[in-house]
Amino acid sequence: METAADNRGMTSSSSGFASLSLPAHVLANLQQLGYLRMTPIQAAALPAALLGKDLIAQAKTGSGKTAAFALALLANLNARRFAVQAMVLCPTRELADQVTIEIRRLARAEENIKVVTLCGGVALRRQIASLEHGAHVVVGTPGRIMDHLARGNLNLEALNTLVLDEADRMLDMGFFDDIATVARQCPQERQTVLFSATYPEGIARLSQQFMKSPQSIAVQAQHEKSKIRQRWYEVPDSDHDEARLNAVGLVLKHYRPASTLVFCNTKSQCRSLVALLKSQGFSALALYGELEQRERDQVLVQFSNRSCSVLVATDVAARGLDIAQLEMVINVDVTPDAEVHIHRIGRTGRVDEEGWAISLASLDEMGSVGKIEQLQKAESEWHPLAELTPASQEPLLPPMATLQIVGGRKEKIRAGDVLGALTGEAGFTREQIGRINVNEFSTYVAVDRHIAAEALRKLTQGKVKGKSVKVRLLDDAC
Repeated sequence: METAADNRGMTSSSSGFASLSLPAHVLANLQQLGYLRMTPIQAAALPAALLGKDLIAQAKTGSGKTAAFALALLANLNARRFAVQAMVLCPTRELADQVTIEIRRLARAEENIKVVTLCGGVALRRQIASLEHGAHVVVGTPGRIMDHLARGNLNLEALNTLVLDEADRMLDMGFFDDIATVARQCPQERQTVLFSATYPEGIARLSQQFMKSPQSIAVQAQHEKSKIRQRWYEVPDSDHDEARLNAVGLVLKHYRPASTLVFCNTKSQCRSLVALLKSQGFSALALYGELEQRERDQVLVQFSNRSCSVLVATDVAARGLDIAQLEMVINVDVTPDAEVHIHRIGRTGRVDEEGWAISLASLDEMGSVGKIEQLQKAESEWHPLAELTPASQEPLLPPMATLQIVGGRKEKIRAGDVLGALTGEAGFTREQIGRINVNEFSTYVAVDRHIAAEALRKLTQGKVKGKSVKVRLLDDAC
């Protein structure tokens, strides 16, 4: 197996996308999207991937890995051939949705590239209809992909690129056999690209069975100390759960971050913490495995569009989340896996942003803290809980609120239609409108919190794309 350096010594001259063999229109689109320089994993992986080599790339969540494989699979596509030529397997629907969005953004400069998402939680018949209309790229979870293959809905004869995204998490979730089943139905002459945050034993088994002389690339799993400020606070032993949860409120009142991701080890702890935070006036939502898909979608939309200040999640539920402008990560418990801790805190302080990583630990967790210190090659910075005092008496409310419109892609609603309705007859400014998410049957639009009630009224009384629509306010802080 070939090995490439982790490119920490990459020069600035080689870090631009112009150094790659990409067409001018693709480079122009990257510039428009704000891709000015390659991240370390992109610089290390893209040259080999664009040459069609099989690749095992080890990189943490948020390192820019999606663009690394998306640019390669798009370069391999023949837009005029309406057949599935690339497939990305993901562990969760949330990650699959994010990957789909990113591929579509990167494909804007190409001819009409169609990307279809195939995951559980959505009716099969709608996915079958999408496939019947043709697709170039399929993104999905192993179980649902297998289902479509078994039913004969998905034809992989033209496939030239197979991507396994977050392969370690798929293995953790018991998907080895499912991945193997899908891979065996792909053409033997193809490129296989595998991305993983960690390197469990199953990765070697996958590469031996389904990859051809893969090149192995790893980037450093550490974070720039200047970008992520880490602090630890000692709390009572782990059986004093109430004191630990109360400490989260103290942290939030002291630092007042606009956007915080809080990690708990169990779903019951997630629910308890959200109830506590709401009673203290915080806008908080929970994300864990047993939520219905509709609830999960709404939670993620509200947190990512800054309509919710605090998202409390388990590791499995938060896997693959890539939230821009995340100011703080709080670890309610110390994870026994030091690498998981690194990936948790790495969700803040991304690109050119800075962030806080606050961890709570009791004396009986010091063994796990020691493992984290060994991996980071640095001692932890400890502070007393007593120094946490409220910075203000004002409630910590999110800047935005979310309006849900009944109607989405099925009704041919586009983000521009909603923006036009709000900035046209409704009379709001572009700056008062935030992120717009158009799903299959619903559209979510973030608006400045101060205009939420008026925007709701005007949208309800007005029209979107010439039609009256039903609208409701999803506002956890009201």
